Amino acid sequence: MPEPIKSLDSPRAVMTPAGGPKSLGIIGGIAPVTTIDYYRWLIAGWRERVPNGSYPGILINSIDLSRVVTLVTTGRLDELADWLVREVGRLAAGGAEVALIAANTPHIVFDAVASRSPIPLISIVEASAEETVRRGFGRVGLLGTRFTMEGSFYRDVFARNGIDLLAPEPEDLTFVHEAYMKELIPGTFRPETRAQVLVIVDRLREAGAEAVLLAGTELSPLLDGVENPALPLLDTGRIHVQRALAEMQR
Repeated sequence: MPEPIKSLDSPRAVMTPAGGPKSLGIIGGIAPVTTIDYYRWLIAGWRERVPNGSYPGILINSIDLSRVVTLVTTGRLDELADWLVREVGRLAAGGAEVALIAANTPHIVFDAVASRSPIPLISIVEASAEETVRRGFGRVGLLGTRFTMEGSFYRDVFARNGIDLLAPEPEDLTFVHEAYMKELIPGTFRPETRAQVLVIVDRLREAGAEAVLLAGTELSPLLDGVENPALPLLDTGRIHVQRALAEMQR
């Protein structure tokens, strides 16, 4: 099962009292299952960190997944970045002081969005690279959508941190991508799909991976509860949430 994680201000944003926690904005809906998981993990993590009965300030902007998929698959990345900047701006206008995108694939335009965002953005890729370094892994497998497994946005960040990324072989890569898009995003988690993904994890081990990044947040519910996988599973969604909790308390 996934390993536990140890644990440009907007002119319209509500200011945090001195020493108080920041309000977090979430770009969600990519997919809805993950947005629900992020909220649940944030609340549970907050109650562990701040055991005084309080709850964090969270704003969720649930956007259209189908539009994200269309823009990515047709290569209209500038349009995707422009849209995400506007949607982050809506969170800032509502009072969010720091934000994140609760999905991996849209991070293909993270730098373009972060450079124009009215509030700081927390990168799932940067957080995952730092956690991988902390865990001492030098070569890790990468599972997610085709856009993530074949793209450079994970590889570039991990290379800067001295980590090699290993994607599955083409047939396995296609299986993971198609299962992700056709089953996991709509919220269907089949035992046979879980079994095949675990076979792919074992093949990555045979190819030299020391751990596997679940760089698709819908992989977490698919593999939740799996005992003794062939490699440690680094759940990027949970890593992202832990980083967000830390940023909210800065």
